[in-house]
Amino acid sequence: MTSSSVSPFLLDLIRARKGLRRLLSGLSAVLAVASLGGLVYPMATDVLQHRIQQRLAAGLRTPEAAAAYRAGTVGVGRGLTRLRIPDAGADVIVVEGTGRSALRAGAGHYPGTPLPGQPGNVAIAGHRTTYGKPFANLDRLRVGSVIELDTPVGPYTYRVVRDPYPVARTDLSVVDWSPGSTLTLTTCHPKGSARQRLVVRAELVPPGRV
Repeated sequence: MTSSSVSPFLLDLIRARKGLRRLLSGLSAVLAVASLGGLVYPMATDVLQHRIQQRLAAGLRTPEAAAAYRAGTVGVGRGLTRLRIPDAGADVIVVEGTGRSALRAGAGHYPGTPLPGQPGNVAIAGHRTTYGKPFANLDRLRVGSVIELDTPVGPYTYRVVRDPYPVARTDLSVVDWSPGSTLTLTTCHPKGSARQRLVVRAELVPPGRV
């Protein structure tokens, strides 16, 4: 290699390295923004859910809420019941509906299934990693765990009759009508993925046997 050809070669190499440095720098910036977004987004949904929950809690104990509950005319996105699961650390107002906007509250009642306390299979879905993540620890429940539903017309208690189990996310049979008075909770599984659904099945405890 002659001296006349060395300089252009070195210049090309320097330019290539500068371009590589710019590329790596840009890639690092993109990754940093993505990582920050991954942290900020769940926090933002939790803040939004908290505000929605405050509003729903205030409206759940009104005469209008009780009248709509008795008539079975609770609107989508309206508060339906307060759900507490001591063994899972859950305490959330459940709204009517399971669409994206409704579930911003954290948990929603499947339309077309019975209301809490009624015969049949009451079905409720809840978030596990965002919007307050009320069902984050649903996998901790075991046979005998208590689920409390405090509705505008009175409280109902259900007791888990089967350990949590996964099903395909397309399997809607778990929310079908069933004899007796049952409750089915569903959430994403595994945590952080929507590949499957985690299911909890419980039965209504008759008054006086809680």
